[in-house]
Amino acid sequence: MEITKELSQRCHDLDYKTLSEDVIDRVKYLLLDYIGVAARGALSDSSRSVYNFILKLENGRHGAVVIGTNLKITPPYAALANGTAAHSLELDDVVNEASLHPAVAIMPAALATAQMTGCSGKDLIAAIVSGYEVAIKLGVALDPASHYAQGFHPTGTCGTLGAAVTAAKILKLKQKALTSALGIAGSQAAGSMEFLSDGAYTKRFHPGWAGHCGIVAALLAQENFNGPATIIEGKFGFLHAYSPVSDAGKVLRDWGQPYEVMNTSIKPHACCRYKQGPIDGILKIMWENKLKGSDIEKVTLGILKAGFPLVAEPKKLKVNPRSVVDAQFSMPFGAAVAILFGKATLDEYTIETINSFPVKEMMNRIHCVMDPDLEKEFPKKWPAFVNILTKAGHDFTIKIDYPKGDPQNPITWDELINKFRNLTSPVYSGSQQNQIINKVRSLDQENDLDSFSLLLLKD
Repeated sequence: MEITKELSQRCHDLDYKTLSEDVIDRVKYLLLDYIGVAARGALSDSSRSVYNFILKLENGRHGAVVIGTNLKITPPYAALANGTAAHSLELDDVVNEASLHPAVAIMPAALATAQMTGCSGKDLIAAIVSGYEVAIKLGVALDPASHYAQGFHPTGTCGTLGAAVTAAKILKLKQKALTSALGIAGSQAAGSMEFLSDGAYTKRFHPGWAGHCGIVAALLAQENFNGPATIIEGKFGFLHAYSPVSDAGKVLRDWGQPYEVMNTSIKPHACCRYKQGPIDGILKIMWENKLKGSDIEKVTLGILKAGFPLVAEPKKLKVNPRSVVDAQFSMPFGAAVAILFGKATLDEYTIETINSFPVKEMMNRIHCVMDPDLEKEFPKKWPAFVNILTKAGHDFTIKIDYPKGDPQNPITWDELINKFRNLTSPVYSGSQQNQIINKVRSLDQENDLDSFSLLLLKD
């Protein structure tokens, strides 16, 4: 089968009118979550570096909005800035089965391209659905564990092709040009996992670069620059190059049944998704049994094999994080702050907390193990188990099948709005927050998204 051409045809034909109310509502939900993490991420040190780089190339007066700032810049660079900022907090959405973060690659490309064209909210929604579908289907087809083992970050690789489709839809490219956009994007898809060695900022850069490259690919295709029409399935194409065990049959399987936006999870804790279930279990045991940090003798956590090298190994590094990035990918740190503070939010992921003696001491009480029973339904499920032994000899165990934020254990609209308000309080006034929330919830009624985008500038 000519997978790339068939994929581009399905994306080209996807129309807002065919989408259910649940899908439309879900896109709004995911968009509000993205805006919140992008606005707060604008305050990250890594974001300032990107803004300074861009301002050396730009005058900062015209173009697309950089969320949470006063900058308006050329759309591809706005996507780079917004994607990098949004991923800096480790609070962006995630899809378990593909093990990637779609919003931070797809949404920056969508909003920046929308400002170029003045497209409607309905067109934006259809483009986002298409981008999520492509990025996530590719992530599943690659086999996430194998893709990671090759050293690739699927948010960066798959996100580039998803962003290209999103931008191409908003630009209203014909099917042939959309195929070329995918082909061009395939030569830009990147994202190395080597950031794990020293806590570098590059993981945050991956989705920003994906959004940037997606727009570039679509704009080049618009000008009749052609890309290979077999970029996905070809001998040297995406699936063969990025994974030794990819399954091409999964790219188009169950297309739109349901759309992948419905399978996307929201994060409540400011860290890697592989840490979310264990933290949920710790918080539940601590709260239900009225335990304090001083009660804890030993904590054993069952971690999925795919996540073990991300959050549990090497143990020497994971119990001695040196930066916020290290802490975001340290299961011992996440467990320690959950035990000591009763939460694992942005307030805990700081250098001061990392250097705290009680936290350092508690990290040494955390032990991560792999359990074959946890692997039986992975990656459809991301289960974890928690065992806490107290100094008094009490033993508590819990298994978490669906971390909070999974579609099977969802964060409600009200909870999402609270997350948005908490994240954006240093950036937006209460009045501006209300305007953004209202505009997002009525997105399908917007005829020109340029005015909506202006609301995302810093108050």
